[in-house]
Amino acid sequence: MYQEERMIQIVDYLKLHKRISVDDICEIFNVSRDTARRDLVKLEEHQKIIRTRGGALLPSLHHDSLRSYNERLLTLSKEKQVIGQLAASMIRNKDRIILDSSTTVQACAEKLNVQECSVITNSINQADVLSGKDGVSIHLLGGRLQKEHRYVYGSSVIATLSHYFVDKAFIGVGGITDHGLSVIYEEDGMLMHQMMKQADQVIVLADHSKFGRNFPYRFAGLSEVNIVITDRLPDPDMLELLQRHDIEVIVPS
Repeated sequence: MYQEERMIQIVDYLKLHKRISVDDICEIFNVSRDTARRDLVKLEEHQKIIRTRGGALLPSLHHDSLRSYNERLLTLSKEKQVIGQLAASMIRNKDRIILDSSTTVQACAEKLNVQECSVITNSINQADVLSGKDGVSIHLLGGRLQKEHRYVYGSSVIATLSHYFVDKAFIGVGGITDHGLSVIYEEDGMLMHQMMKQADQVIVLADHSKFGRNFPYRFAGLSEVNIVITDRLPDPDMLELLQRHDIEVIVPS
């Protein structure tokens, strides 16, 4: 069977089953793992699939995660501003903090108002926003640039992060469930988990749409979170779950 024929059948399989693994491709088409991976790479280049750890899924499952940074800034923008204001109010003078590259965390950067603060970030946007604030010292991590979403990532970023310790880490997420925190790409999750490990206090910023959503890569458990800041309380089951893990949930008063 030619690669083009397999690619069509892989997409047809995804339409029925939503996900496919490399092992599935090997079994269905009797091909090697290298061949299966090459098929997925080609499909991703044609924007037919989203590659995940060990397989793929259809873009429609997580369409909002594929939008550009600027497009995502406009989604639930009022809610993000509310969350950002609450998050910024938790930052004290002379705090050392980490800000990840999420659009909700950018709202925190925009609202930051302290006389002195040290910030570590992998986000070009966060660094740009903070560069106009007096008293804020910025350490922009170096690594491979993700152009569309304007952040750096990779093993060099994780290695550099491991040498820093901060008071607070502000983390955005793709989804929050009983399984923990998840995002679509493994590289993002590995970096965000390292950020969490370097902080005395982990603060997750998540609008109400993130609760109950489960993305392909789980990067942290709920036991690793101290505070969740959101725009409105989650449903009773989710709230009970968070409280069971001693997570403080903060919403607008």
